[in-house]
Amino acid sequence: MAIDFLYLSEKDMIDAGVLNAKACVETMRDVMSLFGKGDYIMGGPKGDEHGLQINFPKAKDIENFPLDNGPDRRFNAMPAYLGGRFHIAGQKWYGSNHDNIKKGLPRSILMATLNDVDTGAPIAYMSANLLSAMRTGSMPAMAASYLANADSEVLSILGPGVINKCALMSYMAVLPQIKKIKIKGSSPVSASTLAFKKFVEEKYPQVKEIEICGSLEQACRDADVVSEAMSVSPDKAEEFHLEWFKKGASVFSMGSFLFREFDKLTGTTMVVDNYGMYDKYMNNFIARGPVDELGNKREWVIMGIHFIHLVREGKIKREQVINLCDIVNGISQGRTSEDEIVLCSSGGMPIEDVAWGYDCYRNAAENGIGTKLNLWDEPYMR
Repeated sequence: MAIDFLYLSEKDMIDAGVLNAKACVETMRDVMSLFGKGDYIMGGPKGDEHGLQINFPKAKDIENFPLDNGPDRRFNAMPAYLGGRFHIAGQKWYGSNHDNIKKGLPRSILMATLNDVDTGAPIAYMSANLLSAMRTGSMPAMAASYLANADSEVLSILGPGVINKCALMSYMAVLPQIKKIKIKGSSPVSASTLAFKKFVEEKYPQVKEIEICGSLEQACRDADVVSEAMSVSPDKAEEFHLEWFKKGASVFSMGSFLFREFDKLTGTTMVVDNYGMYDKYMNNFIARGPVDELGNKREWVIMGIHFIHLVREGKIKREQVINLCDIVNGISQGRTSEDEIVLCSSGGMPIEDVAWGYDCYRNAAENGIGTKLNLWDEPYMR
């Protein structure tokens, strides 16, 4: 039996609608609904892990062995099955190296594969940088459609990179009242900060004011919605303080969120995309010990881990950490008043990649986009 599959380059993916923020938000809504119903499988013993990661050592007694030469040096395999209207298996696979920037390459280079659930045959192989960025940015925006005040006008962008560009497109699809955008990059004149400002000016003329912020505090204060997508190592992370956030603020974290005044969090509404994933992160953190190999104190910089810490310390009950999927499925209420501060941690799951990849693939197949490749006409051996 012949097996063909569709190859989709980055341009093909764009033509297939990978940057359609409104559609991606709705796909993420479908994903979280299925996640809440248990109609999925991911990696790990409990089927709920982010993926399997290869990290390189600082030193190795083997010639030409790849070494950890800086942040984000890794490979990740992220397999998943997602049911419902998708009924598809797949995997996102990527290599990452901060040194790529010096070569004019993105930090991470990603590909995704979709497979038939019954036979395992490949259905599509596609460029996944934009796919991954869009699903990452659309998930908190989908959450914002439940958790942010509908009249939110001020959006703060922490980390003006590709992820927050995709998030911005998605926030603007669900929060049409946004009139002011605050931007906090590595510096007020960094290339990414200025590029993001230009992106806003060209794409969203309805935004009346853009404020370039020199500090994290300045960026957080007076914002109705805070979108964090910073890639910062624990030793370089700046601490957040709850008093920076106004009453009614919604804070969405996709990257680095260092917080030490844990007791203050008990007065907020805490939401996670996958409680079990953060629980495992905490276990790994504890197993590695309180200090790193240089004797420096370890810090966790993932928002969801802060919530797990409070549960484990007995400061809050498990049910006080709300599952985003339960909000989507109408089981739990997210925001209960206009004045409460809502914190939502979005760590990303491969079911999101599989879902958005599937929708882009379907659109490509229906519109003659991409290149059909042949695996075999008949297998050489059986």
